[in-house]
Amino acid sequence: MNKRFVSIAVCYLLIMVLSGCATVKEMGKGFIGVSTQVLEEKRKDALKKSFALGYNDCYVKVKDILNTKDKESSIYAEDLEKKMIAIYLSPTDTTPVGIFFTEETGASTLIEISSPSIYAKEEIANRIFTGIDTLLNPKPKPNIQNQQEKKTDVKEKVINQ
Repeated sequence: MNKRFVSIAVCYLLIMVLSGCATVKEMGKGFIGVSTQVLEEKRKDALKKSFALGYNDCYVKVKDILNTKDKESSIYAEDLEKKMIAIYLSPTDTTPVGIFFTEETGASTLIEISSPSIYAKEEIANRIFTGIDTLLNPKPKPNIQNQQEKKTDVKEKVINQ
């Protein structure tokens, strides 16, 4: 039994040494459920959109959008070097979604949304892209007085039965 255990331990250590520490680190992240490797691999199929915002402003606005009460997403990893936020779709749906930021110019940032799930990718892209568009281009509030005047001008037809 001891020889078998020692053999397995030696093989495991040999595999770790030959594969490099980055792979071991990513294996560990995968084991505990916080790996972002699949999100980076799916980045080539990401949904993309540029916004007229600097990187820092864009990053903050995206985090605000993700933390709205009615559609709260759970952030499980942030990597400032990779300029990425990794989230789960919702507190109950642990489908991973990656949000990558690329500074195009000082006042423009490209956002890329990647996920192994098409639905999750489209859902988060819709939330973020619509949310930032709304913040950048707010719709004017309708004039309530004009609407009330229009309603009083309408005559109702009464049908007698």
